Amino acid sequence: MAKSQQMAYRAFTVVKREGSDDFWLPIGAAFPHQDGEGYNLVLQALPVDGRVVLRTPKDDDQPSGNDRRNRQGEGQNKPGNRRR
Repeated sequence: MAKSQQMAYRAFTVVKREGSDDFWLPIGAAFPHQDGEGYNLVLQALPVDGRVVLRTPKDDDQPSGNDRRNRQGEGQNKPGNRRR
């Protein structure tokens, strides 16, 4: 996979929580094939229930390494707090 290839989808597993919003846990990404006929799904974790949700990435889903470290303490930017 080329470094310049753009992510087409973010992969999430959704953890249901009683009495609270669902927790959207990012677990990977999908990248389009060069011929446009499919995707490579790259996962860093597997969902317990076997369900993977693919969503188009948002600008704040792709921070640089420094941005990600700087924003970990901010509640509004934590992946689990976002509603998709």
